[in-house]
Amino acid sequence: MLITGKGRCNITSSLDIEEFIKNTPGNGRFLYSCYQNYTNQDIIQFLKEQGLEVKEERGNRVFPVTDCSQDVLKCFTKKLKELGVEIRYETQVVQILIQEDETGNQVVGVKTNHETIKADKVILATGGKSYPLTGSTGDGYQLAEKLGHTITKIKPSLVPFESFDKKTCKQLQGLSLKNVGMKLVDLEKNRDIYQDFGEMLFTHFGVSGPTILSSSAHLVRYQQIEEKLKNQTIVLKVDLKPALSEEKLDERIQRDFKEIPNKLFKNGLDKLLPQKMIPVMIEKSGIAIDKPINQITKEERKKLVNRIKNFTIKIKDFRPIEEAIITSGGINVKEINPKTMESKKVRGLYFAGEVIDVDSYTGGFNLQIAYSTGYTAGLLQE
Repeated sequence: MLITGKGRCNITSSLDIEEFIKNTPGNGRFLYSCYQNYTNQDIIQFLKEQGLEVKEERGNRVFPVTDCSQDVLKCFTKKLKELGVEIRYETQVVQILIQEDETGNQVVGVKTNHETIKADKVILATGGKSYPLTGSTGDGYQLAEKLGHTITKIKPSLVPFESFDKKTCKQLQGLSLKNVGMKLVDLEKNRDIYQDFGEMLFTHFGVSGPTILSSSAHLVRYQQIEEKLKNQTIVLKVDLKPALSEEKLDERIQRDFKEIPNKLFKNGLDKLLPQKMIPVMIEKSGIAIDKPINQITKEERKKLVNRIKNFTIKIKDFRPIEEAIITSGGINVKEINPKTMESKKVRGLYFAGEVIDVDSYTGGFNLQIAYSTGYTAGLLQE
């Protein structure tokens, strides 16, 4: 929670709860009951009751008015204190204890590295494998697997991409592009996999930023993705001027060129592109760097337009799971009752959050999954 929203805590999204399912590519329909049980308005109301107001920003993102994630955490710790909840620090659960009777398996407690604690209900909410420094080591998967649960393949999601075009990305390292169009394309099938509009960032290894992270949640589920990445058939195409059609962009370039007809091409793109992008774009255009602007042909100009509207980067791989915001994969949802979050294999065992095979795009959706599944798992069952 403290590291979400760049330390400001992207609490949730203001979208209708039905939209949460659309923004949850990882088993969104499974969460229908949970989302209804505890909505985005419920978490906002809870924080207000604790004295913390919220605000809405671009992309329906909801943040605390203080822009401080610590203030959100304080609301939860304050409530835990009021309720008299006992917290054990430096305590690792090494085993969930069960007892078998004529009706099946029943939870009876947990064994920690210090003691055995009796319980008739246990909620497993250990998170995924992302950000191991926060304590998400993946031990929850092992605990569930020992009790007979299936763990679907664990992959990084909401994660930057590495690129085959290392030279280009290194040249552009640190450049943040805003209000650009992007799409991931399968060249082999000549098919768009994902499209978005917004912000992205070039890094020394490839690309990152909000649109890239959201696209990774989609790409991680794409059929035969490992093989396609290896074969260099997945590319990122960036539209640097999405507000202009190719025709309008060509007209714009012609107007710019008419103002400086005697200058060299290398000095002709200052009004059109970020300074860091110009040398790269000149190279990709194939136009000689020292060619006078008044000698650039119509064909050369059209190629330049195409490169600006389709700036292409070959995707090599996802960054390691340790750098991912969330984990894709986890405890198979088919083995969990969606109305209660109780295990279908062990009575009294419940699940919440990222340890389950559910995940969403960026924008506050993943924290809402944690609230909604946690609330549902915590309800007293009749």
